[in-house]
Amino acid sequence: MWFWLSLVSILFWSGSDFFSKLGSKREDKNSQFKMIMAVGLVMGIHATVEVVVNGVEFNLGVMLQYLPVSLLYILAMFLGYIGLRYIQLSLSSPICNSSGAFAAILCFAFLHTTLAPIQIVAVVLITIAIVMLAYFERKMDEEELIASGEKVDKKYMNSFIAIFFPIFYLIIDGLGTFADAIVLESMNEDSANVAYEYTFLVLGIAAAIYVLGVKKEKLIVKRETPKLLAGIFETAGQYAYIFAIGANAIAAAPLISSYCMFSVIWARIFMKEKLTWKQYAMVGLAIVGIVLMGIAEAGE
Repeated sequence: MWFWLSLVSILFWSGSDFFSKLGSKREDKNSQFKMIMAVGLVMGIHATVEVVVNGVEFNLGVMLQYLPVSLLYILAMFLGYIGLRYIQLSLSSPICNSSGAFAAILCFAFLHTTLAPIQIVAVVLITIAIVMLAYFERKMDEEELIASGEKVDKKYMNSFIAIFFPIFYLIIDGLGTFADAIVLESMNEDSANVAYEYTFLVLGIAAAIYVLGVKKEKLIVKRETPKLLAGIFETAGQYAYIFAIGANAIAAAPLISSYCMFSVIWARIFMKEKLTWKQYAMVGLAIVGIVLMGIAEAGE
């Protein structure tokens, strides 16, 4: 079951990634805060439905129990925004996209969980595909910046800080997944998800106070629609993710990391972005790895 939940998470998170890029305008200095507002709103609504309608257990103790995991994920998200805005470094960094593999290594080393040989091959293929695709996208981004004539401080592209951020993201995001695997052994997935969603709601409220109260900015619904769609997809992906990680973290983590692959496909279909043969090859390699994962689960 974890395999199909992982695929659902990949589908929705790749959609969230697509709509996030669609709704993030470089000229909008508060774009990242508006994204947090949108995700927090959708997650808050979903969490409330879960508690009120579906009777999911939630209280302050539950929220505090899951808070360390929530904070790791939120910190990773902020690192991504900081890298994108201030050092021209997006989460397409090859190092960033290795966080799923890093989480799998942690699970193997400390939780004594193992993978079947075919699953190991699948994880290796998926990880190679993710890292190489990220590398190709990174090079293309650099070439576009140079071609546009935009001045970019070289120290932010090639210095220690440009290396430090993706490594820090890798560690924090990987630790978040690893912490999830530990916490979910003694915690109900529905309650954990609600705890995360309410934590994000608090973050969304803080972002709203900043954008609407401090910056006095007015929201234009039409312009912010992609952000709301990103919030819906993010929430749906998170819901599937937490059950997949709870069932099989060591296999699900690197598999779900491949959602960035399918973000490329969304962009090709809906934005008519052209892909190079190298990008197609890496998507194909990831699909081979996913198929192997499906074969392995079917044989269990």
